[in-house]
Amino acid sequence: MNFIPYGRQHIDRNDIDAVVGVLNTEYLTTGPMVTAFEEAIEAYCGARYVIAVSSGTAALHLASLALLKSGDKVLTTPNSFLATANAIVYAGATPVFVDIASDGNIDLDLCEQYLQEHDDIKAIYGVHFSGNPLHQAKLQSLRERYDIVILEDCAHSIGASNGGITAGSCTNSECSVFSFHPVKHLTTGEGGAVTTNSEELYQKLLLLRNHGIQRDGALWVNRTMAYDRKGNSNPWYYEMQELGFNYRITDIQCALGVTQLQKLPLFLKKRRHIAQVYDTAFKETPLIVPLYDFCEDSAYHLYVVTIAFSKLRITKAELFLKMREKNIGLQLHYIPINKQPYYTQRGYGNEDTPVMDAYYATALSLPIYYDLSHHEQSYVIETLLAIVNENS
Repeated sequence: MNFIPYGRQHIDRNDIDAVVGVLNTEYLTTGPMVTAFEEAIEAYCGARYVIAVSSGTAALHLASLALLKSGDKVLTTPNSFLATANAIVYAGATPVFVDIASDGNIDLDLCEQYLQEHDDIKAIYGVHFSGNPLHQAKLQSLRERYDIVILEDCAHSIGASNGGITAGSCTNSECSVFSFHPVKHLTTGEGGAVTTNSEELYQKLLLLRNHGIQRDGALWVNRTMAYDRKGNSNPWYYEMQELGFNYRITDIQCALGVTQLQKLPLFLKKRRHIAQVYDTAFKETPLIVPLYDFCEDSAYHLYVVTIAFSKLRITKAELFLKMREKNIGLQLHYIPINKQPYYTQRGYGNEDTPVMDAYYATALSLPIYYDLSHHEQSYVIETLLAIVNENS
């Protein structure tokens, strides 16, 4: 059996032809394919505006600069990749880590308790963990009742929905962010995007994406001549309005993104099928429990199970190594962010997060991706069950 990773991209001839097609044009970056990709995401998610950027982390960074002020306190989850909390720090704001619910998402009821007890909380950064979206009605209630902004980290959840609301639509948030890393549903190599329904935020994000430079708008006449502040006409003229960044994405990447997005329904269908097969396999195995019951609205970026290691003669690390010996790559999503050295050195790590602590002790992610065959999945299931049963 060849090595089975926990996640992997799917690239076909259509994707390759699209990328080669761009290489044969005059635009390799900041050209028509960027616009095409942004418009395709707009149409899919239903948000008014999309800004494609160089990575999911870049998306979080720019969104944070647009939403937050230095010193703001932001409720966020310890159960995410580091970039979610780091982006808050990039903006000079302060993460406040809130425990998770049983499905791995930030506990929105606990968020409300924080908001009731602390009037200095300015935002919530919620992650749609594993592809399972946050409860939209609760988000709507928090947004309406408290003076906060909400960012939805949809890195796991493109194609998911909750209560008929599509992930990334920003129905109950100021911004949503996506990642197009190779282990995600669709890939541009590296890449990301911010969606929003606010024209003001959109214009701010556009400026920050490109060094804070303004070239169009009032500066331009028929897009061939510009006037500086003294009224001189200079075709080369531009102005740096903000301290921005080079977070542009290339046409090469966006050509791949367009063709990948066209296949997203197929990718989602396969991931949901894989999740159902896993659920059925572990239904009568009390030592292995799916993080949540099958949900047809989840995008299933990850398939997470919790294992009762306290009842086994094997540790989690030993299980990882035994599975790897069988050419199966497990993964852990995630080490609690607040326990990372950078954060513990700054006073974090002692938050009251019993659900997160228990989750970290028992959870692991199984392989799930479009090209995972039925034979390979059966092998993963049989191998995991055999190891657990041998050590129970």
